[in-house]
Amino acid sequence: GAAAILAAEERLGVKLPAAYVALLLQHNGGRPARRFWATSVRTSWADDHIEVTRLLGDGGEEGVDGAFGSKYLVAEWGYPELGVVIFDTPAAGPDCVMLDYRRCDAAGEPGVVYIDEDRTVVALAATFTLFVEGLVEKTGLPSARR
Repeated sequence: GAAAILAAEERLGVKLPAAYVALLLQHNGGRPARRFWATSVRTSWADDHIEVTRLLGDGGEEGVDGAFGSKYLVAEWGYPELGVVIFDTPAAGPDCVMLDYRRCDAAGEPGVVYIDEDRTVVALAATFTLFVEGLVEKTGLPSARR
């Protein structure tokens, strides 16, 4: 619930995007139906897209704020310390999708980035809402979105 999300924000040291919080209150993480995002650059996965497999929820050991959540994943995999890991990919570790708190909009909402296996940061969307709205169900994607 809301108290768990406030506790997660305190443990992570950030304010989570309202759209992410709304999803957590509905489903608390899990496998999205739309899992593909078009990119304008080659990624570890393909010439033109990435795939996400799980939205990290809150609470529990594997929640975004849990013992095996974002802070653990950043340390374990050497991701840049720029925000919060919010999506796993099929590789389950070498790459991920993060909220990038270095790139916040006027309302303070972080951008969304892909961290590839070489730790290159690829900007995906200006906000979490735009990222979720831009996910598609299958490959054969339209031109990359920003």
